[in-house]
Amino acid sequence: MDPAEPADSFAHDRHWRDETRDALLCAGSLTTLLCLIDTAAGLVTVERALLWTGLGVLLLVILVPPRVRAGDGWLEQRGLLGTKQVRTDRLVSVRWLDGVSQRLLLRDDYGVRIELDPRVLTRNPELWRRVDAGARLSVERGLLRCGATALRQLSRRIDSETAHVLFRISGLR
Repeated sequence: MDPAEPADSFAHDRHWRDETRDALLCAGSLTTLLCLIDTAAGLVTVERALLWTGLGVLLLVILVPPRVRAGDGWLEQRGLLGTKQVRTDRLVSVRWLDGVSQRLLLRDDYGVRIELDPRVLTRNPELWRRVDAGARLSVERGLLRCGATALRQLSRRIDSETAHVLFRISGLR
């Protein structure tokens, strides 16, 4: 991405701030609760307070979601360990990773890989539109060797959720 690129030329996760605030509240509440319990039990020491604070910081590190942005032909993910940017117009594979939580793995022809929570795309239609446009270019160029099915599944999922939201807003459901 060009640093001189205007801010409105990319889409971002609109829910990131709320999720980060919730992570801060959760970690802060846990730390406060543990310190209060220690105080009530008469066990509070500097070492124990530092231990509980460290535990709260660890929880915060785990809960803070990566920041996701997309522009014309790229998707960027900023996490605690740095920033990764995959070229969506040069994708070679898109795969679903199943586990405790479902993830979407995007890999471009430069070897850059991003693991993404698909809910980020389903909750942010503009972000999905940018990723989808880039992925379509990859398909047209013949670069996307693995993942057209995963993209179709995600597209159907997003369309379905959008329809549910529209029905709910309109009072039809």
